[in-house]
Amino acid sequence: MDRHKILFVCAGNICRSPLAEGIFRHLAIKAGQGSEFEVDSAGTGSWHQGERPDRRSMEVASDHGVDISAQRARRIEAADFHRFDLILTMDQDNLKNLRKIAPADTLGKLHLFNAFTLGSGKDIPDPYYGGHEDFEATYTMLLAGCNALLPLAGKALRAS
Repeated sequence: MDRHKILFVCAGNICRSPLAEGIFRHLAIKAGQGSEFEVDSAGTGSWHQGERPDRRSMEVASDHGVDISAQRARRIEAADFHRFDLILTMDQDNLKNLRKIAPADTLGKLHLFNAFTLGSGKDIPDPYYGGHEDFEATYTMLLAGCNALLPLAGKALRAS
C-alpha cells in the first residue's frame, strides 16, 4: 500500500509545523494508521535550519503526550512539491509564498491548514513571540484540525 504523504509548513519550522507533524503522527499511530502516512514539516525560511523545535512547542507537545524533540527544522525544497501528496500551510502568508515557488502541476496540493481540515479561512497564529498560553492555544487549534484531517486525508489522497 502506498503511504499518504503530508507536509506541514510554517515560517521557520520550529513552532507550528513541528507541532502539527507531531500531533498528526501521534493521532495516526493511536488510531492504528501510522503506517498509512508519511508526515513531515518544513519552513518557508531557513533561519532555524537544523535546530530542534522551539522549547515551548516541545513542552506543550510533551504536556499532551506527544514527543517532537527528535525533529529538526528544515526549509522546504523543490522536490517536496512532487514528493508530498498534500502540503498544508499554517497561514495565508506561507501559502502565498509557496504558490510563488511551486511548480504549476503541484498547486492543487497546496492548502491552508484550517481551510482543508475545518473549512475555515483562519490562520494558525504564530506563537513565537507569545507565552505558554499562546503555545497551548496553537496546540489546541492544531489538535482540532489534525483530528479532522485523519479521516479526510486518506479519502482525499486516495481520490487524487
